[in-house]
Amino acid sequence: MLKRLTHFVFIACIFISCGSQKNEIVDTGKPKYLWFDSEANFERFASKDSIKYYLDKAKAAGFNQIVVDVRPTQGDVLYKSDFMPLLTEHKGYKVERDWDYLQFFIDEAKKRKLKVTVSTTIFPIGKPHTRNGAAYRDGRWDGKTAVEYTKSKAMIDVKDDKSKVAAFLNPVLPEAQDYAMKFVEELLTKYDFDSYALDYCRYAGDESDFSEASHIAFEKYIGEKVENFPADIFTWNDDGSKTPGKFYKQWWEFRSMVIHDFVKKVKEKIKEVKPDVKLEYWAASWIGYLYNQGQNWASKSYDFSSDGYDEWASLNYKNTGFAEHLDVFLCGTYLERIFGMDDNESIEYGLARANRIINGDCAMYGTIYALNHEKNIEDAVYVCLTQSEGLMVFDIVQVIGFNLWDDIKKGIDRAENADKNK
Repeated sequence: MLKRLTHFVFIACIFISCGSQKNEIVDTGKPKYLWFDSEANFERFASKDSIKYYLDKAKAAGFNQIVVDVRPTQGDVLYKSDFMPLLTEHKGYKVERDWDYLQFFIDEAKKRKLKVTVSTTIFPIGKPHTRNGAAYRDGRWDGKTAVEYTKSKAMIDVKDDKSKVAAFLNPVLPEAQDYAMKFVEELLTKYDFDSYALDYCRYAGDESDFSEASHIAFEKYIGEKVENFPADIFTWNDDGSKTPGKFYKQWWEFRSMVIHDFVKKVKEKIKEVKPDVKLEYWAASWIGYLYNQGQNWASKSYDFSSDGYDEWASLNYKNTGFAEHLDVFLCGTYLERIFGMDDNESIEYGLARANRIINGDCAMYGTIYALNHEKNIEDAVYVCLTQSEGLMVFDIVQVIGFNLWDDIKKGIDRAENADKNK
């Protein structure tokens, strides 16, 4: 009797111990994410019932993780921040919550055994086409948003460039990086989630940043004076092409190193504050076009000359690769064509190229844009899950609009059956 009682207590302790493990969600399949964009779904997720309903739909479709976007490009937030204002209005729709949007998502996701990635934009701080956001109402950001050297050869503040999706802070500025690190640490400290995704952690484009601060930082980086700035970097031609200057390649290397160092800093902060949280980064799969945004998601072992990128990649550009500082690279294969290993516009090709470029430095999940796959999302889901280590579907707004739930479930089931039959 005593032996049986002791055995019972031992087993009970195991269950109690297991049950008390923070954030323990058991799922044997590959990660399958559904992204919840904050702006596109602002009105839809104004109510708790709607959030619960669509979390149920996500779970039933086979997803085991969600991405909750809580800092859109205007820079206001959808969580209870100590220093950033709440986003209460979007496109004329107002919502006042007496509940914490992010915490509610986390609590309800846990009930459904869904893991949670929290996503924020990093350097955006306003919307140029609406002139909305902190960049337009808070004087402390004056002179700290990016200065663009435009194709018209004019120098303008990105705040005044309506062609840009966001008014970006200049990533080279310590004030910009400190501000971003402040909300990274705030989220890690206040909330209990599984992964953190960096979004818009980059430069706005090749026009920026040409401020005096970047001029000085670049000179320090290369150890030389740049007398003719920006002509020593490049000059714009009338057709929109560039004529490289003497420091052309070093310029792209410098900007990518700024982003590399920031990503590394975020990873170090996660290790310090909440080491179980994974660091994730989304970027497009076509790496050969991302140098103008400072996004080198490659392994440092990747030789850029092997793919013919010598025109802009210096010999040391490879040292700016930040894959080693990530846990997961969310590979943006936002392409319409799915199959074709010899088609560089196919999802298959994009995933194979990313696997080669990352070279095992971190996990890589295929990500798809639901808007491209109203008729064939089952195949897109299948390819991502069989040819990468996971799946992310962007965005739930299209999944709802096209009623893609059943087709996504078919793709997930098909991929998991294929894995079982290997």
